[in-house]
Amino acid sequence: MINFLSLVGRKLRLELAEIGAATRLFLQLMARAPQSLLRFGLVRDQVFFLGNHSLLLISVSGLFVGFVLALQGYYTLQRYGSADAVGLLVALSLVRELGPVVCALLFAGRAGTSLTAEIGLMKAGEQLTAMEMMAVDPLTRVLAPRFWGGMIAMPLLAALFSAIGILGGWLVAVVLIGIDAGAFWSQMQGGVDVWADVGNGVIKSVVFGVTVTFVALLQGYTCKPTPEGVAQATTRTVVVSSLAVLALDFVLTAMMFSI
Repeated sequence: MINFLSLVGRKLRLELAEIGAATRLFLQLMARAPQSLLRFGLVRDQVFFLGNHSLLLISVSGLFVGFVLALQGYYTLQRYGSADAVGLLVALSLVRELGPVVCALLFAGRAGTSLTAEIGLMKAGEQLTAMEMMAVDPLTRVLAPRFWGGMIAMPLLAALFSAIGILGGWLVAVVLIGIDAGAFWSQMQGGVDVWADVGNGVIKSVVFGVTVTFVALLQGYTCKPTPEGVAQATTRTVVVSSLAVLALDFVLTAMMFSI
């Protein structure tokens, strides 16, 4: 019994230490925000690296999500004589939930793993240690620009995902099925609120961007400097980011749409 309590206590202490280290790193990144934004060229390069290289994945995924939403929405709404409202269904589903959430999951798999592997390899190659020896802060020079780059790129990608998804829904509903185009767009225009729906979706995408980017940087910065350690950190990035996004989505939805 004593050995069991000792094991539980040791495990709990290690978990608390990891949470404390993560919190300290997050506060350090936030404190270095002015220095990073003053050297905006570094942030711009990371926005290009994380955002532009994810455009194809986000665009194709958004298009097919719009296809599926329009088909499923049409078959469901047709039972109740409301097939013209398929545009509203597609738009609300994308801007409220699927746009930020699916885009964040794709962002974690594409950009998050890239960040973790990059930081992990820099740590394994002792590049971060070399920066410290040259009086260059690796948090300011390496981690902070990537953090802000991911936070900026994620909402832009989510907006693109939703826009292309709505276009995909229009192609299926209007061009293929034959729903009236005026009804498709008018229902959407009348039912989607800029602040309550689009604004909340933007807030979600910003929160998800901060979460995914920070988890990726944390896993890369704290991984073991070995090939196995980098591989394990990359896997943890996808798992932890995905679970965090889904959990935060529930919390944010409960806060935004139940008031």
